[in-house]
Amino acid sequence: MDFAQLSILVVVAAVFGIIAKTLRQPLLVGYLFAGFVLAAFGLINESAALESLGKIGVTFLLFLLGLEMNLKELPSIGKVALLTGFGQIIVTFIFGVILVSILGIGFPAAFYVAIALAFSSTVIIVKLLSEKKDLNSLYGKISIGFLLVQDFVAIVILIFLSSVGKGNLGIEQYGLIALKIILLFIAVWSLSKKILPYIFDKVASGSTELLFITSIAWALGFASFVAGPVGFTLEIGGLLAGIALSSLPEHLHIASRVRPLRDFFLTIFFLYLGTKLYIGGEILSLLPRALVLSAFVLVVKPVIVFIIMGLLGYKKRTSFMAGFTVAQISEFSIIIMAVGESLNYVDKSHASLIILAGVITMTVSTYLILGSDKIFKKIRNYLTVFEKKKTKELALVGETKMKDHVVLVGVDRTGKTLLNYFKSRSIPFLAVDFNPAIFRVLTAQNIPLVFGDISDPEILEYTNLDEAKMVISTIPNIDDNLFILEHIRSMDKKPKSIMVSQTKQGGIKLYEAGASYVIIPEVVAGEHIRHIISHYGIEGGRLSKHGKKHFDRLIFS
Repeated sequence: MDFAQLSILVVVAAVFGIIAKTLRQPLLVGYLFAGFVLAAFGLINESAALESLGKIGVTFLLFLLGLEMNLKELPSIGKVALLTGFGQIIVTFIFGVILVSILGIGFPAAFYVAIALAFSSTVIIVKLLSEKKDLNSLYGKISIGFLLVQDFVAIVILIFLSSVGKGNLGIEQYGLIALKIILLFIAVWSLSKKILPYIFDKVASGSTELLFITSIAWALGFASFVAGPVGFTLEIGGLLAGIALSSLPEHLHIASRVRPLRDFFLTIFFLYLGTKLYIGGEILSLLPRALVLSAFVLVVKPVIVFIIMGLLGYKKRTSFMAGFTVAQISEFSIIIMAVGESLNYVDKSHASLIILAGVITMTVSTYLILGSDKIFKKIRNYLTVFEKKKTKELALVGETKMKDHVVLVGVDRTGKTLLNYFKSRSIPFLAVDFNPAIFRVLTAQNIPLVFGDISDPEILEYTNLDEAKMVISTIPNIDDNLFILEHIRSMDKKPKSIMVSQTKQGGIKLYEAGASYVIIPEVVAGEHIRHIISHYGIEGGRLSKHGKKHFDRLIFS
């Protein structure tokens, strides 16, 4: 791929990205259609090179996910991830075989199509949850957990299918796979504890540029090793590479530097997926069956996850939101169909059918996931039948309802400082958070806590807001804060409210909705700097002395 062709790709992607944003559509959809246009007009001559560049973006995406992953939280989501991941695959496969048989697809092609329908895209979901800032939410962590389980199952199936093609079905081969997995995790753990901290501390941390290059080298090099000699995939390699660096003090700095690079290459990846939509004159003949399969993926798969998580004891909102994350076909599905075609078990039309259904579901599910909060609010009353009376999420320390208290929504970062202040002043308060790690820490300290999402009306009810003096929301999600204010407006006794907004426009909306005070970080930072200058001046040692005290507070608080 030469310079001119790469330039065309970027320009077309930018144009469709601008169109998507102008129409208030997700950028991902714009990139998919950009790829379709590029393929339709024959502007892509080297799809293999485009695929390779896209894989770099996928590797970086999973690298950043691993980098920001807290391994201590895995036990809290491991069981539900395994049960939901395997359960959804099995049930979807069974119903899928029945559906594709009705559509006139015979065996063994029906087997391939059904298993392709069962998998969902980890790459797209991580991207969308990042945009929604829901990666650290309870449903976000569970979703990523069972999607990674699906990825491992897809890899095992691909290895099995490759073995069928080679005529090698020995048990020894699968024992070797299990051994590779164990050794790989041991290697990552050892590297993260001993070797990598030394390298990044002694070699890379002294130079921002060297830190960046070393991080990129580790991510791509380790992913290539896992995808090459080890025999797994770049996605798994990228994830493990990120996990290995997640305990480093510099991990947040590394993430901030890698993120723009990820976005560029990920754009190329979605362009590549968009090119797969262009399948010539076949598209009209395949469209009816593709729409049926798409409807199955968009409706039945989420319902399966919703029911499984409801049976496991999760609240209807968490189950509903997690269910929407499987409402698309995975890139692994396309690979599985390609393997089946190479083995002559499926023909080209079946592979094209999955590609078409894949792009349809990727596009539609983007809107469903980004708008899932609004959809849930409209139908939540009809979903109670799927929820157990006793759920895992609601964990209120203390049985008596509080009065004249402060409701603190969001305990991480800003909320931690407020917790210490409330405790030192003996101010009664109740915390609300959906992070499992926060839940464990606060319950260990016997701090009153409601474990759940504040946008769930039942969670909000348990805060006893009508008897509170004040509600403080440190979360930047404008929709959640507007939901709280809407609830306050409906009450006779209205507590004062302090909200946080990332933008001035958001702050104005919150004031208009009835917020007592809105904190906007960029405005507060400027006002605080102005206060410091007016109080300490721009010369002399008073500023440095005050800075030393501030440093001590940061260290010991």
